[in-house]
Amino acid sequence: MSIVGTVESLWRYPVKSMRGEELPEIFAGYGGVFGDRLYAFHSTGSRPGLPYLTAREKTQMLRYRPRFRYPDKTIFPPSLAATEKMGATPLPGNPADLFLEVETPDGTVWPIDDPALRATLREGLDENHQLTLFRSERALTDCRPLSLISTQSIEQLATETGAALDRRQFRANIYLDLTSKEGFAEDAFVGSSLRIGAHVTLAIVERDSRCMILTLHPETGEKAPAVLQTVAQKHEGRVGLYAVVLVEGIIRRSDPVELLR
Repeated sequence: MSIVGTVESLWRYPVKSMRGEELPEIFAGYGGVFGDRLYAFHSTGSRPGLPYLTAREKTQMLRYRPRFRYPDKTIFPPSLAATEKMGATPLPGNPADLFLEVETPDGTVWPIDDPALRATLREGLDENHQLTLFRSERALTDCRPLSLISTQSIEQLATETGAALDRRQFRANIYLDLTSKEGFAEDAFVGSSLRIGAHVTLAIVERDSRCMILTLHPETGEKAPAVLQTVAQKHEGRVGLYAVVLVEGIIRRSDPVELLR
């Protein structure tokens, strides 16, 4: 066992493919980060295996800003204190406490379930995209519940592409500052486990296979294809890690990251 770095920052994305929010601490549960990808818009025009509207179809989704109506109730499951004492799994949050509002790029604010928000999202899409709001108690991720990446890998990609990269392009939950200053050092963690903080334990399952969303600037939605091209040519189309939670708990910024063999 050895300390391989610290938590540089923590993020969650309340609505799939919309803007994320940085937090000082998160609850990492078996279903993912509490409050992460809680909502998504099911689209009849999307692929059966990936049925949600994302920035792949509407790049400007990245500029929509979700906000929890009661942010102080959204960091931890409400039953966390009680269930920790019993060694039980926390119950899901109250839907009313986790209700969202969304600010559109033009500054208009709509409740997440307002038909006007769906109409705004459908603008510019073909008639195949009929949208239905979907809510889940687990994170509506495409692959694994949690994603991680090191700041060193982002810096290396920026050097390789010759462009300034915004970390938000990678849409990770946990950004790591590793003791190794080489990019992509986290690739060696696949097949091992990480303990973060006091007891949260993650199994690192695989490297993160990337799609065109990586090329989109989070402030403008503009594409920079060179980023994905570089990842494909030099890194087998993968950057960052996917993980599953073995031991639930709270992760905080600056927590130590320990590699468990």
